[in-house]
Amino acid sequence: MSQFFEIHPVNPQGRLIKQAAQIIHGGGVVAVPTDSCYALVCHLDDKAAVERLRRIRGIDEKHHLALLCRDLSEIGVYARVDNKQFRLLKAATPGPFTFILEATREVPRRLSHPSRKTIGLRVPETPIVEALMAELGQPLISSTLILPDETEPLNDPEEINARIGKQLDLVIDGGACSMEMTTVVDLTGAEPELVRLGRGDPAMVGL
Repeated sequence: MSQFFEIHPVNPQGRLIKQAAQIIHGGGVVAVPTDSCYALVCHLDDKAAVERLRRIRGIDEKHHLALLCRDLSEIGVYARVDNKQFRLLKAATPGPFTFILEATREVPRRLSHPSRKTIGLRVPETPIVEALMAELGQPLISSTLILPDETEPLNDPEEINARIGKQLDLVIDGGACSMEMTTVVDLTGAEPELVRLGRGDPAMVGL
């Protein structure tokens, strides 16, 4: 059975953040609130945790997982970003956007799209997730918390705990989130392409 932490959404308790980071560092899969909806996260370098996350979601390796980054400089480590792309990213981050970019060699092969060598990246504007990444000192692997054969993300931490708590190591209750997923924008072509309309306003990236 997973642990259940009530963490303040604006002023996260340092003690609980440290414990949550230890769980992630130890290979845990954790449900966290974000600036769009709840997500599952795990450690960047833990292959077994990533595979568990995919099993819980019911998705295969062709499905993009997002890399949650602390800032634009961290995005630059994991994706190739030219000046035009950088300006678009700067306008829309932090916020509820996921950007598909060409992956660098720093991205583990299992995380990039197998045929396109691309990666989904985002900089969330969520104090709990920001504090977790600061404590870990690196990005988090993330996927929207939608269960197999369902179309709506789970939004209530109590429901998340009741339905899939046994499959997780920790559920973080940071209050209810939006039911809207991130807006997904593909920046690998000559012009930005809207892949999925979500909470982020596409006008922020000229769409």
